[in-house]
Amino acid sequence: MAIRPLRHTSRLPPRKFLFVILLILVPVCVIGILTHGQKLTYLFRPLWDHPPRPFIHLPHYYAENVSMDHLCRLHGWSLRSEPRLIFDGIIFSNELDLLEIRWRELNPYVSKFVILESNTTFTGIPKPLFFASNRDRFAFADEKVVHDVFPGEIATRGSRNDPFALERRQRIAMDGLVRLSGISYGDVLIMSDADEIPSPDTLKLLQWCDGLPPVMHLELRNYMYSFEFPVDYSSWRATAHIYGPQTRYRHSRQTDHLFSDAGWHCSFCFRRIQEIVFKMTAYSHADRVSQKDFLNYSRIQRLICQGDDLFDMLPEEYTFKELIKKMGPIPHSASAVHLPAYLIQNADKFRFLLPRGCLRTPE
Repeated sequence: MAIRPLRHTSRLPPRKFLFVILLILVPVCVIGILTHGQKLTYLFRPLWDHPPRPFIHLPHYYAENVSMDHLCRLHGWSLRSEPRLIFDGIIFSNELDLLEIRWRELNPYVSKFVILESNTTFTGIPKPLFFASNRDRFAFADEKVVHDVFPGEIATRGSRNDPFALERRQRIAMDGLVRLSGISYGDVLIMSDADEIPSPDTLKLLQWCDGLPPVMHLELRNYMYSFEFPVDYSSWRATAHIYGPQTRYRHSRQTDHLFSDAGWHCSFCFRRIQEIVFKMTAYSHADRVSQKDFLNYSRIQRLICQGDDLFDMLPEEYTFKELIKKMGPIPHSASAVHLPAYLIQNADKFRFLLPRGCLRTPE
């Protein structure tokens, strides 16, 4: 019986094989990182970042027809003989509908509405003075309004504007405007963005109770696009200050005290898609517009009704558990309770902010 010669299969030597694999993998990985770098960063955030130190949560007691004396004592505070004055300070961009809801809701409790707007965005794009040109809409509060314009910086071709630096400069300018408003030591100053709305019951406690911390962050329920899409209670940057010589206007962490369930934060809650596009390109995180089609009107409309992310980003979380839990669209809510009273009283006017109101007008 003849012995058959062994067949030799042609194989690449191990080193050459490895080289071919690397030659394929390296460009693929580089392209993937360049295309989805932000997603990868957020995906692995629990590995490279740590959460900030936890807040001390202060309980919030409130119910209708309960005396302020009783409510103050429940918090461990005492009732004042007369109410404090409250000053509401915001840096304004283009949130006209939310500003109307905010001021109508807070008007009975606020002594002065301090508002600063700029003729450019944080990213250096020229912008109209939205509040100044729509001031008639806020005539109900005109005698309380302290308004000024911050001269911004227009970005030139080839220059690199730092939006966070410009934002910081506006907050420094707010310090001067607050002082011009007539505030005194011992008054309350609310520092928040226009879409971070403290609740009236929070302001009542700030008005009438003695013994509260000199600075408290306000925990706001977080919504996206409208009050149909509640996200979580992660909004904490709004603050309430007992005004003093060291008070400075900030939008960053200033204390460990967090007053629970103190209002609402409705982000990207605009009537028109044009307004949403403006914010996407204007605010400090405009670099998240990483693809041209992100500003497509039909895409934005579809994502709003689905409760999906405008920037195609993963949740900004510090644990894989929270990251996985928040992946995907925000669940719809049919509830419209515990919302600003002025919103409910004018539901037809603000239908786009309520359940089943996801459709937006283009302009």
